Amino acid sequence: MKNVVSKNSGRREFLRAAPLAAAAGITLANSSFFAPTASGQAAASAGPAGFQLFRAQEIQDDAKALVASPGNNNLVQGKNFAVVLTVETSKTGAEYEWHEGRDHVFQILEGETIYEVGGTPKGAHSIGPGEWRAPQADGTTKFTLKKGDMLVVPRGTLHKRSTAGSVTFYLISPQGSSQ
Repeated sequence: MKNVVSKNSGRREFLRAAPLAAAAGITLANSSFFAPTASGQAAASAGPAGFQLFRAQEIQDDAKALVASPGNNNLVQGKNFAVVLTVETSKTGAEYEWHEGRDHVFQILEGETIYEVGGTPKGAHSIGPGEWRAPQADGTTKFTLKKGDMLVVPRGTLHKRSTAGSVTFYLISPQGSSQ
């Protein structure tokens, strides 16, 4: 797999640590990923200390259900962090996208997909605060990702996914200010 070198060494170090830290439950943002809500209560499925445990059987059951009806299962949705289990079949993103306030870590569990990353957007348009799309791009780099592969896409990086067959993956997405 080809490694792409970032110009920002601080961000590069963060992105190297993010997947491991996320797996270990380490907070990388200014506040906890599972911080209490305005009412003072932690997320409904979080444990007493704010952590969440996903047992292998639950994940397998979720993936099996998604294979039967492809789509997304938002395992964790919080102010600073998201984890999504996705199954898709024969799907290509309509446009390239990039985000000002969130990074993406894609971990392929089953199947295969192609990501195009980097490059220069053509015909860019905003779809909301910090969210951008473009129908075309010049100079992207293509990666074919297979079971076990991981791709880290820093915030502000153009990306698009194309799946000819079927793919099952996790999206881990730290969100918020990088400052």
